[in-house]
Amino acid sequence: MNRSAPTRRPRRIVAAAVAVLVVGLGAYWWSSRLPATYSMMDMGHLDTGGGAGSAAAMGHAGHGGGSASGIDIATLVPDPARVADVHYDLVARAARVQLPGVPPFDGFTLNGSTPGPTLTAAAGDLVEVRVTNADIAEGMTLHWHGVDVPNAMDGVAGVTQDAVAPGESFTYRFVVQVGTYWYHSHQVAHPQVSGGLFGALVVAPAGAGADPGVLDAVALMHTYAGVRTIDGLPGTAVRGGAPGTTVRVRVINTDPNPAPVWVAGAPFRVVAVDGRDVHEPGEVAGRSVVVTAGGRADLEMVIPKAGVRVQVAGAALGFGPGGGTEAPAPRAGLDLLHYGTPTALPFDPASAVRTFEYRIGRRYGLLDGRLGAWWTINGGIFPDVPVYLVRAGEIVTFRITNDSGEVHPMHLHGHHMLVLSRDGEPATGSPWWVDSLNVEHGVTFEVALVAGNPGVWMDHCHNLPHAAQGLMTHLMYEGYTTHFVIGGPHANHPE
Repeated sequence: MNRSAPTRRPRRIVAAAVAVLVVGLGAYWWSSRLPATYSMMDMGHLDTGGGAGSAAAMGHAGHGGGSASGIDIATLVPDPARVADVHYDLVARAARVQLPGVPPFDGFTLNGSTPGPTLTAAAGDLVEVRVTNADIAEGMTLHWHGVDVPNAMDGVAGVTQDAVAPGESFTYRFVVQVGTYWYHSHQVAHPQVSGGLFGALVVAPAGAGADPGVLDAVALMHTYAGVRTIDGLPGTAVRGGAPGTTVRVRVINTDPNPAPVWVAGAPFRVVAVDGRDVHEPGEVAGRSVVVTAGGRADLEMVIPKAGVRVQVAGAALGFGPGGGTEAPAPRAGLDLLHYGTPTALPFDPASAVRTFEYRIGRRYGLLDGRLGAWWTINGGIFPDVPVYLVRAGEIVTFRITNDSGEVHPMHLHGHHMLVLSRDGEPATGSPWWVDSLNVEHGVTFEVALVAGNPGVWMDHCHNLPHAAQGLMTHLMYEGYTTHFVIGGPHANHPE
């Protein structure tokens, strides 16, 4: 009599189950791996937002599929025959950086400094910037954050160009719109931006010239080696200015997290957000303004006799006698949803032909073979994320929901979005235009835009480590493609 058979049978069943589980896990692990070289045209799955279009129309085959066909975005450039109105030469270097009050660190410079030079132009100018990579081994690019450039000039390695290798140069050409912007690398973006590879771009109204009655100041916020600075200086930098002078302070947040900004010693107005004017901004006192990562806010005030100070945690700009007096951060913040007054819109959001869901979450899983708690878009871990398909000229809306447990500064390249509502509460103030939107946990925004700038555009979190951890996708126009690839001989790696 075989007494061992009943024992061996369960063991065989368990062994078979374990084998199936191991094979299944191995297949899951393998499917999460990203190729050494791939096209963003082959990532994720298309979301048409209820409008017309298909994978076949895009030549989109899904991650790991074939190449796409259509108009190459490398052709989307300004008129090559037009002579530039403004020209700059920038040289990027790896350097041992020494800033006052900041521990020395290995970082990057542009023309020998960080922040890099503040570039200026007037609205409608064709700006030409020739950047040379002296010795940054990983390569570099320049992205023109907030400027609605033609797609070939967007500066995203592996999507709109190849990374600029050591000893190489690349020339950017684009027509500028009035406003406050900044530029930064979009090749291995987090270490290069945090290490200092960025600067400001200020565009004045066309033909306006300098207003002698207004003191214009740039306030680039950045944390170097753990020290918060403004324009590379910790503490308070005094810029002068006589009492009675109007000051416009262009606050630019280059850090990965949102930052409250407040004014001590005088009331102020928020005259522009993300490069777009606020309509009839009211006077503000005793409130802070949250400037999200990548975002900008232009604050205007009149210098009182005792001076005035524009503050963030750890640094400040002072104006007038003594540079004003420090004050603690206000408890209340300014709500831009109801700030300013309404005015006519250039399009009707109610006529949108596509409505997209952009649900930000987090879950355990595999990203490129690594187990972790990764950010998700509509439940999927990169590259299993939606790619949002539009056609040129369409009006579209996005419903952006954050249920991830952390705040995310969401940045769409090449476009400005109009905020329609927050948590179902309609916007009632000035039209609130953003290219970088602060989306807190548990909050839902509805935004609208006109698809008026064809190409393949990144749509990602500007807490740059979050983008590298999967919180990144694209707004893709039907009929357009890119021949650039992630990886490849240029080792393109935008995040």
